[in-house]
Amino acid sequence: QVQLVESGGGLVQAGDSLRLSCAASGRTFSSYVMGWFRQAPGKEREFVAVINWSGSGTYYADSVKGRFTISRDNAKNTVYLQMNTLKPEDTAVYYCAARKGSAYYITTAADYDSWGQGTQVTVSS
Repeated sequence: QVQLVESGGGLVQAGDSLRLSCAASGRTFSSYVMGWFRQAPGKEREFVAVINWSGSGTYYADSVKGRFTISRDNAKNTVYLQMNTLKPEDTAVYYCAARKGSAYYITTAADYDSWGQGTQVTVSS
């Protein structure tokens, strides 16, 4: 398994931007599909975005499409989530997750093997 550490969360105002980072350990990072999920208080963890091993394929939840961008730098063992035009409903703990394999249209949390500890994003109105 790979160890994951998220960073970049914080308190922002509606309309602002944030970039989350997720640093992974190990030398096989490029063999993992990487995803971002989020969990708001009292709600289930929900899919946000996913990227395939090379970065050539991405998929987004409808709620963030056009505002968020997932990317990765395999040389740095890092995946990013650029979040623009943030809304109060984006407030949540954001988690990155890793999954071995080539299929990347994977939006179910239970299908991911490794998780980070999460980073809090709070968007005020």
